[in-house]
Amino acid sequence: MITREDAAKRLEELKAKLREFSYQYHTLDAPTVSDLVYDALYQELLNLEQSFPDLLTADSPSQKVGGETLAAFETIVHDLPMLSLANAFSREDLEKFIDRITERLEIATELEFNAEPKIDGLAISLRYENGRLVQAATRGDGLRGENVTANAQAIKAIPHRLALSGTPNILEVRGEVYMPIKGFETLNEQAKQKEEKTFANPRNAAAGSMRQLDPNITASRPLSFFAYGVGRVEGGALPNKHSEILQYLKQCGFVISEQQRVVKGLEGCLDFYNQIAAMRQHLPFEIDGVVYKVNDLALQRELGFISRAPRWAIAHKFPAQEVETLLEKVEFQVGRTGVITPVARLTPVLVGGVTVSNATLHNKDEILRKDIHEGDFVIVRRAGDVIPEVVRVVTEKRSSSVKPVQMPEFCPSCGAKLLEEEGEVAIICPAGWNCPTQRKESLWHFSSRNAMNIDGLGRKIIDQLVDDGLVKSPANLYQLTVVQLAELDRLAQKSAENLINELNKSKNTTLSRFLFALGISDVGQATAQTLAQHFGSLEAIMAADIESLQRVQDVGPIVANHIYQYFQDQKNLEEINVLKGLGVNWPNEAPIAKEGKLTGKTFVLTGTLSSLSRDEAKARLQALGAKVAGSVSKNTDVVVAGESAGSKLEKAQELGIEVWDEPKLIETLS
Repeated sequence: MITREDAAKRLEELKAKLREFSYQYHTLDAPTVSDLVYDALYQELLNLEQSFPDLLTADSPSQKVGGETLAAFETIVHDLPMLSLANAFSREDLEKFIDRITERLEIATELEFNAEPKIDGLAISLRYENGRLVQAATRGDGLRGENVTANAQAIKAIPHRLALSGTPNILEVRGEVYMPIKGFETLNEQAKQKEEKTFANPRNAAAGSMRQLDPNITASRPLSFFAYGVGRVEGGALPNKHSEILQYLKQCGFVISEQQRVVKGLEGCLDFYNQIAAMRQHLPFEIDGVVYKVNDLALQRELGFISRAPRWAIAHKFPAQEVETLLEKVEFQVGRTGVITPVARLTPVLVGGVTVSNATLHNKDEILRKDIHEGDFVIVRRAGDVIPEVVRVVTEKRSSSVKPVQMPEFCPSCGAKLLEEEGEVAIICPAGWNCPTQRKESLWHFSSRNAMNIDGLGRKIIDQLVDDGLVKSPANLYQLTVVQLAELDRLAQKSAENLINELNKSKNTTLSRFLFALGISDVGQATAQTLAQHFGSLEAIMAADIESLQRVQDVGPIVANHIYQYFQDQKNLEEINVLKGLGVNWPNEAPIAKEGKLTGKTFVLTGTLSSLSRDEAKARLQALGAKVAGSVSKNTDVVVAGESAGSKLEKAQELGIEVWDEPKLIETLS
């Protein structure tokens, strides 16, 4: 049995990893691990939280839905949260799901479900007022999304006006923006001809297309839309079954899945799953499973929600797709933090509609465990991933000419002696910024959209700057001249001038962006924001000890140690001072009060507030010393219930927790 102390440590590691993977998948549309790896880590997290319920915190990925919103778009607060779905991977998982809800409903008859394919795209909500489209938003973190109205209007499958008369005054339609497989292949072919970056899969292509600042680019992409449900409905009534609502939306002018149908009980769900799995390869769009929803809306309301998902719906995921190919050789890549990752170079093979030529081998232990040799025939698995993985070796096809994989002793980029810490599987290049590859990756991170946001500084330019010896640290970027840049390939005088302007523009930043840009291990965008809000200034963060850092929400002992060690390094401090001397600046933030009239109180916000946003309410409560959690528990002191408060209010009432309305909150804040 794992001890509570070990469980707490492992949970911190899992939360940090899952937050980073979720950020890469949902926000950057650039996942770095397979769905299979993410699901396994997430399941481990759930198991630990179930075994040690007192270690469950509001910041856990199990309590969150999706990714952070992008700063480039206006943020929209969803009237009703856009929740994620729980997953089933087997018959047993689905059987448990159905047993849970039938027991809760106390019924003995077979439940009726609406079943449909799970489209692999980008979830959005469309708000119609008096039949006219007025707003579109991405799922975002489930509570807040990005305003993509102009881009949604550019998609032909999304009606600007509803075709049916007499619709509700406010009708929020929810669905999935996706890119058909043929359109995806054409888009990538055009990108290759222009020597531009291609998309990894249709899901990334759809998400990237919806996040274009220029709606004309979105309009030029082969996007489509499936409606799968509704959110807020006001000033009118809809049918009382989910399947009937879908037909109603079809009459309004939306496309719904042709494959969707009503089924009964476990066997009906499984029959549908098997039928869709059989036709999967022939569908014109990518799917990664099927979705079952309790068809009766009254039963849906009775079942309610948990923190991140409805109790009345589940996604039954398909197994990852597997194909056999030849592993030609193994190469080793250097990451931003110096970790050496083995990558299999494969004979190109089509897996799930995407040509795969590379696959991750993770680390040396994975290579040994799977007994992988160069020249082996291997099974490659992909489940919508950017980086597929080698599942196993086809040992019966192994020839005498195969070669064992030789782990490198020296960095393939800089030649430094690699380090291997006892008890760790990772092999590290210790050279840091002296390693050209680590330097390039760190500069790319520093200049990225959610860090210093240096528009126009792409990877190819960074590669040239490093290879030519012009840039050895972030500070060197701000010392470049137009003359130096104009001499680079593909950069003329005007482009060089524009890049200098963007560099100067990026000097005016925020504390959270600067912290994120520094590339401190395990400090993602959300953690950087929390640190900035907690301490208020960089000087306060630099002076904090490990104990003080652990008082910050989302920061555990591992992350706290990484932050502390970073600011103990004199070279890092010198680099920060040089950057500030070159004009990089940010305003200090008002730190969250450590003592106030609400110190020691834990609040939970639910529903919609009319006089202030939820973020503003949270900030003002924290300014008075309160802690604001994401879920209701026995440790909650007050639940603030706005309009359309849901399951959190019900749980508060069950537990006898004090409930405030909005006037009471405003009175306290003022």
